[in-house]
Amino acid sequence: MSTVTGVTRAALRDRRAQLWRLAGWSAAEVLPAALSGLLTAHAVDSGFLAGRPGVGLAWLALLGLAVLVGAVGTHRSYALLGDVVEPFRDDLLRRVVRGAVAGAAGGRADDAAVARLTHQVELVRDTYAGLLMVVRGFLFAFGAAVLGLLSLATPVALVVAVPVLAGLGLFAVALPVMVARQREYVLSDERLGRAVVTAVTGHRDVSASGARDRVTGWVGASVDAQARVERRLATMAATRGLTLALGGWLPVPALLLATPWLVRQGLGPGAVLGALVYVTRGVQPALHSLVQGVAAGGLRFAVTLDRLLQTAGSPTATASSAATADPGPSTAATGCGPTAAAGGPADCATTGSPAQPAVPRAGSALSLRAVTFRYGPHADPVLDHLDLEVPAGDHLVIVGASGIGKSTLAGLVAGVLHPQSGTVHVGGSPMAGATPRELADRRVLIPQEAYVFTGTLRENIDYLVPGLPDDTMDRAAARLGLTGLIARLGGYDALLRPADLSAGERQQLALLRAWLSPAALVILDEATCHLDPATEARLEGAFATRPGTLVVIAHRVSSALRARRVLLLDGSAALLDTHQGLLARSPAYRALVGYGEQGTELPEAVTTNPPHGRSAPLPSGTVPRSWP
Repeated sequence: MSTVTGVTRAALRDRRAQLWRLAGWSAAEVLPAALSGLLTAHAVDSGFLAGRPGVGLAWLALLGLAVLVGAVGTHRSYALLGDVVEPFRDDLLRRVVRGAVAGAAGGRADDAAVARLTHQVELVRDTYAGLLMVVRGFLFAFGAAVLGLLSLATPVALVVAVPVLAGLGLFAVALPVMVARQREYVLSDERLGRAVVTAVTGHRDVSASGARDRVTGWVGASVDAQARVERRLATMAATRGLTLALGGWLPVPALLLATPWLVRQGLGPGAVLGALVYVTRGVQPALHSLVQGVAAGGLRFAVTLDRLLQTAGSPTATASSAATADPGPSTAATGCGPTAAAGGPADCATTGSPAQPAVPRAGSALSLRAVTFRYGPHADPVLDHLDLEVPAGDHLVIVGASGIGKSTLAGLVAGVLHPQSGTVHVGGSPMAGATPRELADRRVLIPQEAYVFTGTLRENIDYLVPGLPDDTMDRAAARLGLTGLIARLGGYDALLRPADLSAGERQQLALLRAWLSPAALVILDEATCHLDPATEARLEGAFATRPGTLVVIAHRVSSALRARRVLLLDGSAALLDTHQGLLARSPAYRALVGYGEQGTELPEAVTTNPPHGRSAPLPSGTVPRSWP
């Protein structure tokens, strides 16, 4: 747990200013707890018992004023909590993603990575916030109660302190056992997650091979193991109860039994009553919150964070690898490799470079200049100073890990997203400020989930170019190999209901619509993900013959084999080359393709140059030919 302690201390140290502000408002929050017993004692002894009720009410009015101040302190304390917690969560997300990507690039797939990212990081964030508030509340509330007891009389503080310290000692002794039980729970939860993912992923093979009973027993054993761990974890509740009884409730009878002795020491009834107020309203709630918070959220925080740090790599190793991967703005990696000399800037993509003049090249179908985009003003950029030139007639495939920014780039090119800085030109015209009609004339975007509405098949196909004759649609359907689908759906005047179509059928209809569009630029954002590889190859090959420019966001590596050029997004750089060129230059691309290190022999089908694997840009207006 030393790593957990170090990471937590570093996170707190980085937010020192916010913690000092939180401490200031916490002091205001516990003002009622610090004054409650003392003001109660004065109200009783100097007011009501002395026959001066007005004085007693005045003391209680002061207590009411302190309560108002405490309410303001509570409000401000919770408002400041996010400033301390959210940066810690963001750092954890970066660690987990880097660890998962590094493991995948090294051939170490981890089915539990998603569970860590979606469940365990949020668990650590929530428990970190809860633990911070619990410890803060205990320190200030307990400190306020102790100061109040000392303000009444030192003997009163001694009577209360002995059982409280005994309860805290018992809790400290039991804490390592609680941590061990909580660690068992986290590990069993991961094992169960892996078992479920494996079983669900292979459910068709399980059914086909008749292994359902065996797999059910295997998953059931993981469920039973987790249940046993949870039962052992629940037994620690008895220890927590004993701690609370000893440290929280024993001071009350101890104080009552000591009352005659305290009175002989000169304490009045009001002082004894004030001491009881400090115990019941200060010490008991503070100790209860500490024990329950640490025993529940604190243990989950320590064990889950320890597991995350183990799987994501140590902070030192992570920082080192990140420094190696990202050379920084002044030395950012580029796509202008050995083949760039022949192709010139049109074969280059860069990130992190200084801003270039926002002027597209002549004959350019798509031009991005110093484009930076982030989701939210304080988020890390998804794309940072990206430059990209795509000549007219090109066939470009964009690849990269999930979440790396491929669909974001597609949205920027299509004009549905707008960069915070930089420019995007399509067909030589800026996308910024373009009307919906102008956007539709320049490009057509088919996303992963194809849009089909209730209406006739004709209305779904030709709404970008209304009034198309049947023979034009027939030729397009034949070229895409969709004549059978049109006939099966009942012809162009048949009524379509989206719920009656499969995801693959919706994608094919959307692709036919895109083919008939007047736009010169077609963007396919995983638009064939619900189709089998053979159908995908046929449709992408057809679009490669369509007059204009084709940009494909790929979900299968086979799309990269069919492309003239490939753009790899890997987070720290954008590399643009042919498939062959990226295999030679980029370890990340080789890992993505699945061929391992550079020295690994590649299959003949891959080492053969594709028909459009040259580096020089195509002449303006040249349309790539379809290839098998």
